[in-house]
Amino acid sequence: MRIGLTVDSACDLPRDYLDAHKVVVLPTTVRIDNTSFADERDPVATLRFYRETLGDRVHAADTVPYTTEQFRELFLSRLVTEFDFVFCLTITSTRSAIYQNAVMASREILRYYHPIRKDAGLKGIFQMRVLDSKTAFAGQAIAVLEGVRMIEEGADHNAVRERLEFLSDNTYGFMVPRDLFHLRASLVKRGDKNLPWYRAALGTMLDMKPILQIYRGETATVGKAKGFDAGSVALFNYAAERVRKGLLTPHVNLSYGGELEKLHALQGYDVLAKACQEHNVQLGEAVMSITAMVNVGEGALTVGFASEPHEPKF
Repeated sequence: MRIGLTVDSACDLPRDYLDAHKVVVLPTTVRIDNTSFADERDPVATLRFYRETLGDRVHAADTVPYTTEQFRELFLSRLVTEFDFVFCLTITSTRSAIYQNAVMASREILRYYHPIRKDAGLKGIFQMRVLDSKTAFAGQAIAVLEGVRMIEEGADHNAVRERLEFLSDNTYGFMVPRDLFHLRASLVKRGDKNLPWYRAALGTMLDMKPILQIYRGETATVGKAKGFDAGSVALFNYAAERVRKGLLTPHVNLSYGGELEKLHALQGYDVLAKACQEHNVQLGEAVMSITAMVNVGEGALTVGFASEPHEPKF
């Protein structure tokens, strides 16, 4: 059975990794002023966006998830003939309509794929499963990395499904933002009032940065730091501590809203890199997607890993 994986463009893994392992990217539409384009995790386009588009215009940007019709078209025109079973792993359903749109599309896809596969000379049924990662950005990548490993080792789709669902409930995603006003504006667009204006203003004035957690679909502030550098140190040290205690998969994933050279220069990065090396944990890195950056701001840091349930302490 040919098993495939699809992810939306907010999943922070390098495009060359996704292409090498045949992980299909579901684009997100980015709108700025009167223009729009598809975020397909193209590394050249992403870095060009950072260098040429950042500034006042990025605050006016917005993202639009794939619609039910776009999901249906992609699957029926391509995926139902390339694979026999597809897992569609989406960003947390509490932050985007991608999951719901994919679920709605799946019902139509399973109704109409039969003649398409027959015309392609394919026997057997096509199946798909939409899974909510319950996290985002660097965190969303953890289940993808494990799914790729299992598929390439020949695991059956039931084993892959059980593992991905388990990881969705046990993956911790964290973020330290730089621009609180940008983050607040993005939250307001989505009806989220967890960061009031006065708190964003006070945090900016005092240079206090929240450490945010996305876990099982819920977003919460789990720590605060005086300045972005202190926040990144706290997050790197915390991730290194979890590595030493043991993870559920041998992966820690990072994404950064800018060039990776700046990520490597952050205080605390070396501590995490050393811990991963000593414990045979793969440290993955990616430039944050345009979709993520539009929503959380330039220069943000996100970290993801899978761990036994615990209360983060910063």
